[in-house]
Amino acid sequence: MKGLVFSIISFLMLLNGACQGEKTVVQEKDEYPHIFPDYVGVTIPLGIAPLNFRIELDSVFRSELNIQNSSGQNIVVKSGKNISIPIDEWKHLLKTSKGDSLMFHLDINRKGTWFRFSPFPVYVSRDSIDYGLSYRLIAPGYEIYSKMGIYQRSLNDFEQNAIVENTLFQGSCMNCHCYKQTSADNMSLHIRGPQGGTVLLKEGNLNVLDTKTKETLSNCVYPYWHPSGNYIAYSVNKTQQTFHAAHEKRIEVFDHASDIVVYDIKNNALFSCDQLQSDNHMETFPAFSPDGKSLFFCSAQVDSLPLQIENIKYSLLRIAFNPETGKFGPSVDTLFNAAGLDKTVSFPRPSYDGRFIMFTSFDYGNFSIWHQEADLWLYDTETGVNRPLDELNSDQTESYHSWSSNSRWIVFSSRRQNGLYTMPFIAHIDEQGNPGKPFLLPQEDPDYYDMTFYSFNVPEFINGPVDMDLDELEKTVNSEHIQVVFGRSND
Repeated sequence: MKGLVFSIISFLMLLNGACQGEKTVVQEKDEYPHIFPDYVGVTIPLGIAPLNFRIELDSVFRSELNIQNSSGQNIVVKSGKNISIPIDEWKHLLKTSKGDSLMFHLDINRKGTWFRFSPFPVYVSRDSIDYGLSYRLIAPGYEIYSKMGIYQRSLNDFEQNAIVENTLFQGSCMNCHCYKQTSADNMSLHIRGPQGGTVLLKEGNLNVLDTKTKETLSNCVYPYWHPSGNYIAYSVNKTQQTFHAAHEKRIEVFDHASDIVVYDIKNNALFSCDQLQSDNHMETFPAFSPDGKSLFFCSAQVDSLPLQIENIKYSLLRIAFNPETGKFGPSVDTLFNAAGLDKTVSFPRPSYDGRFIMFTSFDYGNFSIWHQEADLWLYDTETGVNRPLDELNSDQTESYHSWSSNSRWIVFSSRRQNGLYTMPFIAHIDEQGNPGKPFLLPQEDPDYYDMTFYSFNVPEFINGPVDMDLDELEKTVNSEHIQVVFGRSND
């Protein structure tokens, strides 16, 4: 009897030890662990928030993560399926690993048995990154504006706060937020709705503009700041949406007319030229070059819409610009004849060092967000070579993207996780245009992206927190807006 009792007690102690995670036996696994987000082999900036992740295996009782640098310093995290890395210890380990790598050693207890997976590297770049990101959070919808807003997020921790939400203005939509080369003090934001207008934050001074004139098609959208801060390029568009009958596609959004204009901030005037307002082409998505002497944009020949929308192909063009006189050059250069490849392009975004232009390429039209085949491409201004960024692309939509102020990091929106919601991915890119493996913006809770019903739209780097006085904004939006005039243009 005593032997039986002793055996039962011994068995319970062994079982309790297994449940508590004591490593009696460890089985080696010659493979990397399956984790979400996938941080295996990514390159990260020095100040990024902890790479918290979830183990993508069933029946995980316990886990033990050991993060080591080449100097022998380490962090040990004992947890379960979800792993949260202490932020202070993480920051210290990053500071001692600049230009080096960290090795993540992960042991997992499944049903009482411990498994040790191959350690995976995370590379810590010498290149710094900006303070944070700004983006719009919006729920899926086609006809009604749900709750949305423009938010900002610090990259070295998990703090997110609203810059402005549409609950401040009933029945409104907020979009087209843009900064002057990541400057949080210089912002353009469009508000659609009964109280709509273009919000302009210039060196901390707030104004709301009425940008619709009798000479232009619509209010100004798709902004891009001139590096001098004296001009903002916009497009003016007549946009329509339609729904597909085919089940594999949901919706199509397209322009049936568009032009490009430039806003002269000092003179409160819009201007353009014949090449940017042609009758037989649609011009959209403007972007100034970093030296301010060129304007990049997308242009497509006009065709019948919407029945022939699959024939609308935008190419990447450039026109010279003189910031002293506000005059455009006489001719337009084609940088990427996408139509010749039976493709279309959108969102040209030049790196701030002037070396590259990143854009999105897909089959037709100009709203890449609804095209699963949309991919990121890179144009090298030194060699004239265009190429798809296979290192960043997936079999789902890659769409809007922007550069860090030092041109060493890119953030882009992708639907690769579930095909439905756009999520922000960050990737390092070196001086020759070679990108590292992209990683999903870290969140404090690894389950965050499974729980949210919001898409991240138009992610932009910012060099500091955006400080917008909401009381002043509400008062200014509800008062009479500053009427923009259509002034000078090329002779």
